[in-house]
Amino acid sequence: RLTRSLSSIIYRKTKGNPLFVSQLMISLGKEGLLRPSLSRRRWEWDKEKVQCQKLPDDVAMFFTNSIEALSEDVKASLCVLSCFGSSAETAFIKTLERLLQKTLLNNLNAAVEEGLLDKKDGRYHFSHDRIQEAAYNMIAILDQGRFHFSYGMALASLVAGEGDDSILLTAANQLNLAGPEAVQEKSQN
Repeated sequence: RLTRSLSSIIYRKTKGNPLFVSQLMISLGKEGLLRPSLSRRRWEWDKEKVQCQKLPDDVAMFFTNSIEALSEDVKASLCVLSCFGSSAETAFIKTLERLLQKTLLNNLNAAVEEGLLDKKDGRYHFSHDRIQEAAYNMIAILDQGRFHFSYGMALASLVAGEGDDSILLTAANQLNLAGPEAVQEKSQN
């Protein structure tokens, strides 16, 4: 009965979608609209401010807005990870860091703290497929093929020296995702 006013607002805003509910609760906590009161030994909120909270109409837009609020480095790292699917092993991400000469792990750890990624058993997983989709869709359509191509070529160059079949398959997949229009020079055929 103490939380009825908050729960009814949350339900109206999220239409009961559990993923949306959890992300909204995290967002309210970060913005200080939902906070613990140690003296009263319960949670407190400002009903009017919570009601006035602007939310997008769908979960994908909510995640896009959540990602947009992050630093440029964290956004870029999420976009890189999104090009490889819903998850990747830490060892593979370290390989990408070396090949792309970009800091990824520290940025992905920041995304874990934000609740956008989970880190378990040496893998980074997007917390939900809609988060991966939102991160991927932040890459301009014209750049997606170019990114896949550059990742595929970087991984293929590594395979030539090491002969790792899993990396070879990932490189081939990235090149397939790039499509033929990503090839810009005849030497790349």
